[in-house]
This record gives sequence, C-alpha cells and structure tokens, in this order.
Amino acid sequence: MKIFTSVALVLSTFFAVAEPSTQPFEPVTLAIGAAAPDFDLPGVDGKNYKLADFSSAKVLAIVFTCNHCPEAYAAAPRLQETADAFKEKGVAVVAISGNDPLALRSDELGYAPHGDSFDEMKLAAKEANWTIPYLYDGETQTVTKAYGAVSTPHLFIFDASRKLRYTGRVDEGYRKHGPVEKSQMRDVIEALLAGKESPVATTRSYGCSTKWSYKRASVKADNEAWEKREVTVDSLDAAKAKELVANATEKVRLINFWATTCGPCIAEMPDLVETARRFQNRDFEFITVSNDPSSASKRVLQVLKKKYVATPRTLEKSIKAEGRSTNNYHIADGTTDAVVDAIDKEWNGALPHSVLIAPGGKILWRHTGELDIVECRRQIVKALASAE
Repeated sequence: MKIFTSVALVLSTFFAVAEPSTQPFEPVTLAIGAAAPDFDLPGVDGKNYKLADFSSAKVLAIVFTCNHCPEAYAAAPRLQETADAFKEKGVAVVAISGNDPLALRSDELGYAPHGDSFDEMKLAAKEANWTIPYLYDGETQTVTKAYGAVSTPHLFIFDASRKLRYTGRVDEGYRKHGPVEKSQMRDVIEALLAGKESPVATTRSYGCSTKWSYKRASVKADNEAWEKREVTVDSLDAAKAKELVANATEKVRLINFWATTCGPCIAEMPDLVETARRFQNRDFEFITVSNDPSSASKRVLQVLKKKYVATPRTLEKSIKAEGRSTNNYHIADGTTDAVVDAIDKEWNGALPHSVLIAPGGKILWRHTGELDIVECRRQIVKALASAE
C-alpha cells in the first residue's frame, strides 16, 4: 500500500507541474547575474536537450522565440547567421518556443506561414535552414516562466559560468528582414569572448507577448463569436466578377472556386476560413465563388454556414463601400464561362481553383486542386509584404 501511495504522490506531483496555468500572472524576467535555469525539452530534430548539453560553450545564448510573430519571423535568419559566425569560437545558440499554440487567436497569426504548434515548429525550422536547436516548451511553459521571457523574441546570454550577462532584444531589426546595422546579440557575445563586460545588461525585448496558457479563454471566446457571425451569399455575373478581379482596393484577394459536389473543395474550406481569420487585420480578403447550378442555392448556403465562411468584422466597412454585401458568391446560370474568363482565363475548369490577386488586378499566384495551405499562406505573406 505504501508503494502505491508513493507512486501516486509522485505522479500527482508531476502532472500538477505539467498542467498549464489558467490564471493570469506577470512573468518575472531573470535578473542579471542569476544562474541559468535548467531545462529538459524536446527539439524539432527528435532529440531532447538539457542545459548540461551545452556545458562546453564559452557563451550560451538562449532566445525565446516562435513561428508566428513578425519580429521573430524577421529575426530567424539572423539567429542562424549569428550562430554560424560564432560557432567555431565556442558559442552555442539555442531557440525555445514557449508559446501555447492553443492560446493564440486566429487574428494573431497573420504575419507568417506557420502557427506555433510543435509540428509547425519543425516546418519553420526547416524553411529557415536552422541548425540551431529549436526546443518546445509550449505544453507546460515551465522553462519560459523560469526565465521570465515576456516576448518573442526575448534573448538571454550567459557567460561560461552560466551567469546571466544580458537579456533583451536580439538586434535593432524589429520586423526588418535582412541585415541590420546594430545587433545587441553580436555585441554582447563579442565582449564576453574577449573577457570584457557586456556593453549593455538589459534592453526592452520588443515583440509579440508570450502566449501563456491562461489566454486560452480569449481564444475560446473569439472562436465562439466567429461561429455566431452571419453567413450570406450573393449572385455573381461577369460584370461583378470583373470588378472583383480589377481589385480597385489596397487589399490582396484570394478567390476560391468551389462546388458542393467537390470533395477536395469541402476538405480545404476549413483551412481557407482559418486563413481568412488569420489575415483579417491586414489588407487581405478571402472570396468564395460557388460553381454549383442555381438550383443548388440552398445547399451552397448550408455548406458555407456549416464551414463558418463568414465575413470578418474588420472587412464590413470596406465591402459596403464597394457596394457589396458579402464575400461569398454563387455564379449565375449561363454566365460561368464569362465569370471564369473575367477572373482567370488560364483556369481549365477543374475544381477547386484558387487565385491570389494583387491590388490593381494582377494575378500573383494560382493553384488548381486541393491546396497546400502552408504554401498558400506563404504566398499571401509574400503578397502582403510587396503591397505594404
């Protein structure tokens, strides 16, 4: 009986620690001079990493980052470049994502192709050509709390004795892609390698706030509000189609042709709706065009309602200014060829078909068949960067 009691106590203690916090709190950032908290976290390469694995490093730089944040997304290549530049000098760079992916609202994900799940971390690291360890702490956030990482990215640099010598931002790049004029990360590493004091001890770590698990309630409320939004459909003829593709707005438009009888169309619709929600706070809109006969109008609306293909609240004003009432359309009987010719003459008619249109009407990207939603979002990010 005593053995079972002891085991139960250990297990209950373990799961209590592993349980994500649901109560709001203020993280306390590690103080300068403090020892590096230990960790044991899974990496995207299939290995687990501990603090002791980097014991031979003269300088250890730990950066809490993520996939979705524009500041983190822009800084990702520079983290690898810095790691490469100092690798032979005994410097180790470790990246940790402490974000809870379930604490991210859809509209916070409109600046990069990936969200913050562990599987998406693997994709993001591969795209960034990272060789630095990328570790996941989003399940319990124990390590992130121990360090007091308040944003992404948030950098912590430790000396050979693993005392904190710098915490703050990575560099002056903010959301800039490419080289930057000043890098606190490089300056501090160079000073420590030379046996000097860090030129600066702390700076503000600009970036998206850490997505603590207690923010899940906000996500739940946002999802529930979206599911209550009205879903409508309007008829589409060639004249309206020409206006849509002319795109006399500042928005990037993704137009998706679909039908209720098309399996791949229905399968990809939730991902497209999620994409519309992700980019709703930017100059972007998702438009659906049903290729069903007019006799299927009730079924078209039913499917759109079931998939929650609503118009984001952020677009209501601009859509009304264009004289429109919805982002969902149903091709009028007898006008299919004219509508298709107006939007994309290169389309061969196979469903589903998606077209990404820049302000002014230029087609930036097209795809026939079920989408690779990550590639679609990558194209949207690229288009928005060019438009803005």
